[in-house]
Amino acid sequence: MKRRNTQSSFQELEAAELFCPKCRQAVPVRKKLLLALPDGDKYDYLCIYCGSSVGTKTVTNHATPRVII
Repeated sequence: MKRRNTQSSFQELEAAELFCPKCRQAVPVRKKLLLALPDGDKYDYLCIYCGSSVGTKTVTNHATPRVII
């Protein structure tokens, strides 16, 4: 019996709804690029109703960075 790596199964999980403290309920969210970092990108999740930030996510790049001269 082969055992699957459960962590790799959920690496690309995206939030569809998160709790907004201003609206006081779970709301649909928009994902917005916040920072482009050398080791990955940081995204911000925004409430579609009031626009407040309800969470962040950092996606790391596993590829070796290339230097172009």
